[in-house]
Amino acid sequence: MDSVTQLTLGAAVAVAALGQKPGSKVKVALAGAVLGTLPDLDVLIDYGDVVSNMVLHRTESHALFYQTLISPVLAWLAALCCNQRSYYRHWLLATWLILITHTGIDAMTVYGTQFGLPFTNTPFAVGSMFIIDPLYTLPLLAGVLWYLFSRRGKGYRANSAGIVLSSAYLVWSFAAQQYVTGIAIHNAQQQLRDQQQILVTPAPLNTILWRIVVMTEQGYAEGFYSLFDSSDQIEFTLIAQDTSLKQRYADVKAVQQLSWFSRGFYTLAQQGDILLLTDLRMGQEGSYAFQFEVDPSNHRAVIQQPMRRDAATALPWLWQRMWGVQLPSPYLAASR
Repeated sequence: MDSVTQLTLGAAVAVAALGQKPGSKVKVALAGAVLGTLPDLDVLIDYGDVVSNMVLHRTESHALFYQTLISPVLAWLAALCCNQRSYYRHWLLATWLILITHTGIDAMTVYGTQFGLPFTNTPFAVGSMFIIDPLYTLPLLAGVLWYLFSRRGKGYRANSAGIVLSSAYLVWSFAAQQYVTGIAIHNAQQQLRDQQQILVTPAPLNTILWRIVVMTEQGYAEGFYSLFDSSDQIEFTLIAQDTSLKQRYADVKAVQQLSWFSRGFYTLAQQGDILLLTDLRMGQEGSYAFQFEVDPSNHRAVIQQPMRRDAATALPWLWQRMWGVQLPSPYLAASR
């Protein structure tokens, strides 16, 4: 999830654990926010190339085993900074909960979180939450602010209510994803006889509009489904690819890494002597978050292409499509 959500969640968990103890309310919330941000500092580590930096994000710093090992030290520092050394046990619980909830909501996105290290490096990804979702963050933020600017008892209850509401939203996102997955599978079986894998993830900022990616023998297909659509029929856009490229360049390091990390939801395209390697899970056709130029002969470094962004076009489309208006994907429409 985004940094604002993580620091807000960290603050909310700290308040839940220590909000009724004597001491500075601001210091407790601030310490929780800092702890909630710490795991994402692994983005500062350079693993040698842009693809490695991508697939090795959310590794040791997000692993439950290592988080448990480091929690006693971080808890002692937090208790010291908040002048609450007598409540060290409470800070130990709070610190551990802050770190594992950080990992937990990251795993709800489609990116991939390797929280099983050192026992397994599987990139777990539920994919029912977009990386930024205001309906998850706002209840947490409201609860923390209410706690900070009201009497301790009333604010503590408001913070707890914020955590309950946000947690309920996570459950809702998973239930909605499973519902849409059933519809997507039915449509894929009817329309795409050579379908192999299906991915269902929310469109940006919501859990009403869902994006479906279907890998096929000839390439892949993309479709969208809103919970407000009047029909369960999904219109897929087929994107043909030279699927032999995956086999031909299977030994290229960047291809191996993204094939594993994306769980097969990637594509390769030949552009002269360069390969265009794309993670199909994040973004949409015409605007992907992770797209790389790869030289299979290793004569030049891998280059990450900038994501195509057109908020003036994409946001109105998102709003209308979310409420069931049947519109083509904005980037596809603009390219035709």
